[in-house]
Amino acid sequence: MTAQQLKNSILQLAVQGKLVPQDSSDEPASVLLQRIKAEKQELIKAGKIKKDKKSSEIFRGASRNLPYAFCEQIGKEIRDISDKIPFEIPDSWEWCRLSNLAIKEIKRGKSPVYADSGSVLVFAQKCNVKTGRINITLAKYLADSVISKYPQEEYMQDRDIIVNSTGTGTLGRIGLYSDRDNPNNLPLVPDSHVTIVRVCKSISQYIYYILKWYQPYLEESGEGSTKQKELKADRIKELFIPIPPLAEQHRIVAKIEELLPYIERYGKAEEHLTTLNTTFPEALKKSILQEAVQGKLVPQNSDDEPASVLLERIRAEKQKLIKAGKIKKNKHESVIVTRDKIPYEIVDGKERCIADEVPFEIPESWCWCRLSSLATKITDGTHHSPPNTERGEYKYITAKNIKNTGVSLSNITYVSKEIHKEIFSRCNPEYGDVLLIKDGATTGVVTVNNIEEPFSLLSSVALIKCPQYVDSWYLVYVLRSDLFYKNIRSQMKGTGITRVTLKQIEPLFIPMPPLEEQKRIVSQIEKIMPYINTISK
Repeated sequence: MTAQQLKNSILQLAVQGKLVPQDSSDEPASVLLQRIKAEKQELIKAGKIKKDKKSSEIFRGASRNLPYAFCEQIGKEIRDISDKIPFEIPDSWEWCRLSNLAIKEIKRGKSPVYADSGSVLVFAQKCNVKTGRINITLAKYLADSVISKYPQEEYMQDRDIIVNSTGTGTLGRIGLYSDRDNPNNLPLVPDSHVTIVRVCKSISQYIYYILKWYQPYLEESGEGSTKQKELKADRIKELFIPIPPLAEQHRIVAKIEELLPYIERYGKAEEHLTTLNTTFPEALKKSILQEAVQGKLVPQNSDDEPASVLLERIRAEKQKLIKAGKIKKNKHESVIVTRDKIPYEIVDGKERCIADEVPFEIPESWCWCRLSSLATKITDGTHHSPPNTERGEYKYITAKNIKNTGVSLSNITYVSKEIHKEIFSRCNPEYGDVLLIKDGATTGVVTVNNIEEPFSLLSSVALIKCPQYVDSWYLVYVLRSDLFYKNIRSQMKGTGITRVTLKQIEPLFIPMPPLEEQKRIVSQIEKIMPYINTISK
């Protein structure tokens, strides 16, 4: 059960007379309602409020020898409302409409004229904060020129109940205003987006909790367009209110306020746990990937061929491809060597220390290298969006199709043979190649191509071809690790659509383990990740 569900359960018990015991010595609610009725009559005589022509009285049918459980009398008309009464209440309680309890007409405020300064504040819906607080610092000033249009009874008073009456996300929200909320003691008037419910102060706190119980209903009772639904005052006026004896009301309020701090603490613990459940799996994944790329996830094996030999094999393989005309020679090829645990980079015959540039220390059997030195090819797809259709000869892959699990074929489109031939001549993705999104909101998402047939690629995706001495999934996990992912994201530039370029990707430092250790790392990650995924479910 959530904190909100627990709070709703307590309010449900309260309004049904099940939260605190009844006391036979309490003055019955019927007497209380008669006093409120008499008080309203005095206010009507004094001209402070208008007579409600629809004022009603709800009574048990048996009291007047009528065959109905509950009846409502408006003027001389009596009708059966048994099927409209929400639930049973104790014998000492009574039902009534909210309008019969109000000592001021239940209505929305006026549309104000605002000013930069003034002597009167305007209470807006945003002042009725979601957390249940009233925040007067969010109120604006009323223009002096319209103050005279506000009669004294429309000024907000201590213990007024606020009902937000417009606005998506705030509609139906209940608040209780207190003079303590207004430390500067400036007069307040409500704006046209809030409805004020004013009852006798002796019952205001109880009525506030009743309306909090009604809040989910009021939130769904808006009328009008989706963008600007309105909660009409009549919908609020007609609410059925269960009225206990005054003494029991006070006991109910005291019990609710005794329990609320516990619910609040429970809510904070719930929130913390929810946050933990949400963030912990991702944090754990990041931690595992970071351990992996630093050589701390699996043990090193002295029998493994060191990464330095592996990189020599890669350079030899690339030389063969260059001679065969399959790839172009990198004029500024990087070679990184380690002496006395300190890395040095050699480019164009010049050597420099890069100890301050590499992100972390790696095991002795590992080597640092640039991504451009590791890959046999780094390119991207077509830079001109070609005509594509729902059906065709060759699949057309864009960033939306690149997922962590591979290439998704949902919402796939196709290009013609001629267009594919042109794109594929420069960018030829093959099974096992690494695909990295480099444009837009999902930049940094990287996976291994799981499609065995040829397809065309858009420039939003980078193609990274690895030699046989590199496990493609190991490279993916390196690029997914938090440090490398943030590095890629931090380099994004552009207006409209931000992106990273191939020239920004190529120089990335890659920690390279022996091939056998790469495989052990990948195997270990693939064993661990499914268990982590179950944590968040």
